[in-house]
Amino acid sequence: MGDKHRVVIAEDQRILRDGLSSMLSGKENFEVVGTAEDGIEAIRAVRELKPDIVLLDHSMPRMDGISAIREIKRTSPNTKILLLTIHDSEEHILHAFQSGADGYCLKEAAYRELLIAIQSVLSGKPYISPGISDKVLVGYLKGAEIPSSDPQWESLTSREKEILKLVGEGYKNTDIADYLCISVKTVEKHRANIMGKLDLHTASALTAYAVKKGLVTKPLRSSAAEYEEYD
Repeated sequence: MGDKHRVVIAEDQRILRDGLSSMLSGKENFEVVGTAEDGIEAIRAVRELKPDIVLLDHSMPRMDGISAIREIKRTSPNTKILLLTIHDSEEHILHAFQSGADGYCLKEAAYRELLIAIQSVLSGKPYISPGISDKVLVGYLKGAEIPSSDPQWESLTSREKEILKLVGEGYKNTDIADYLCISVKTVEKHRANIMGKLDLHTASALTAYAVKKGLVTKPLRSSAAEYEEYD
């Protein structure tokens, strides 16, 4: 028997994370070497463990899957990334592949499909769930561009998108500063820039926008209304 494929699982829901870990650990050709519950932990795990593949949730606290993909590919380009997601829109799919994902698998997939997806990605073949139009992947491989129908979104920097995600999750400015290792004043400046660029002026409006863009599926803290004083 050859060497086992080393796997890191990044999923914020513990029941899903443990389920995936148990499932793959039961296969003789896989070894789960680490787990993570948010994007920042996922990046740290990949840096330390250098796995063959990461099963990466699209929507996680602190740093979303797309941002994590870019950093993982920068620090560990040989690590394959299979994105696990509920999003099936063309925009989400193209963003994922252009960011460096090697596969895109819907969370509604059956156990057998997930194994096929993992094996496909490990063999160097891009994978996309058959429930999504094959034309999307073909278009990407032929150089299709992501629709740019939201110039306000495109105007945000990577850091501003990180902060928008955290605001959408209901974190206070002080929490965001701690997470990102920056000053509260810097967070406030970024937040003001975000509001100006998006023409949104309340925490609830920023939260709604973050949800719309798939940065968060729902606020994780009691959140938006509670922190209106930061607007």
